[in-house]
Amino acid sequence: MTVPPTPDTEITLVFENQRAVVSPWGASLRRYFLVDGGGTGTDILWGYSGGAGKRGGQGDVLIPFPGRVAEGRYLFDGQARQLERNDKEGPNAIHGFVRNLPWMTHQTGPHAVAFDVNLDAAEYGPRGYPFSLAVRVTYSLDDQGLTCAFAVRNTGGTAAPVGVGFHPYFTVGTGLVDEAEAKIPAAGYLEFNEQLAPTGRVIAAKGTEWDYRGFQRIGSRRFNHCYLELERDAAGMATASLRRQDSERRIDVVMDRAFSAIVVYTGDAIADAPRRALAIEPMTCATDAFNHPDWGLKRLLPGETFTGRYTVSGCHG
Repeated sequence: MTVPPTPDTEITLVFENQRAVVSPWGASLRRYFLVDGGGTGTDILWGYSGGAGKRGGQGDVLIPFPGRVAEGRYLFDGQARQLERNDKEGPNAIHGFVRNLPWMTHQTGPHAVAFDVNLDAAEYGPRGYPFSLAVRVTYSLDDQGLTCAFAVRNTGGTAAPVGVGFHPYFTVGTGLVDEAEAKIPAAGYLEFNEQLAPTGRVIAAKGTEWDYRGFQRIGSRRFNHCYLELERDAAGMATASLRRQDSERRIDVVMDRAFSAIVVYTGDAIADAPRRALAIEPMTCATDAFNHPDWGLKRLLPGETFTGRYTVSGCHG
């Protein structure tokens, strides 16, 4: 008999000197660190252990909408919908439905695991999302680092609006993230109102203090920004980075073409641990894309599957 997961259920993946701790509760990514020859661990993620240890959305999976939906309202295929307004920062819906659900586990070996969950229109329709999805999130370790892949299939009979996001925090060992340097490969970012919902305006980053296309010190800047217009290499990959200037410690977050936005957050609202780490959140669409479909919202047809992946690699001297 399979025992249902609880918020404290955790699985450790191992590959060479890498360790990743994940959980079927929300398919969450809880720790990622490197172990040296003496057994000392170097954290790449600012992580936690046990369900009660989570702060600020650490390691959450954000489906079917990452970020906020302004006032929880949206229009899709001519139908007005109302989501629960569950955002502490304002009257918005935030971060989807799956981060507090028990997922099914399929572990294929010591260095990879897949988690599955279904959303059913009968259950979520009254909550403003009358669509059915089958979702799989896979974590794996190899010589490239930690890879997180997703696959979302529309199991219903009508098209569905879908966005996918992830909420990892990263650290390069500084006491505060102020002392680290970041690189965000994006030419624009969204203007937010006082409730942290987009006004609809995309601001050009070039020439502003928020232009981080080259490494810059984070300093005292309060990041809570959704970046768009990602710059990519010849293979179509976009890479965001965090580094420690006084050492060789550097983290790269490499996102494939499924991801069109990156939220960057310095965690200022985390009551007991502000600015401990930098959230670099890969998102397939911008926040409030349910109301701005041109910001990367996926219109997933019946039977269609939407896939993507990002990889985290870290080194230290």
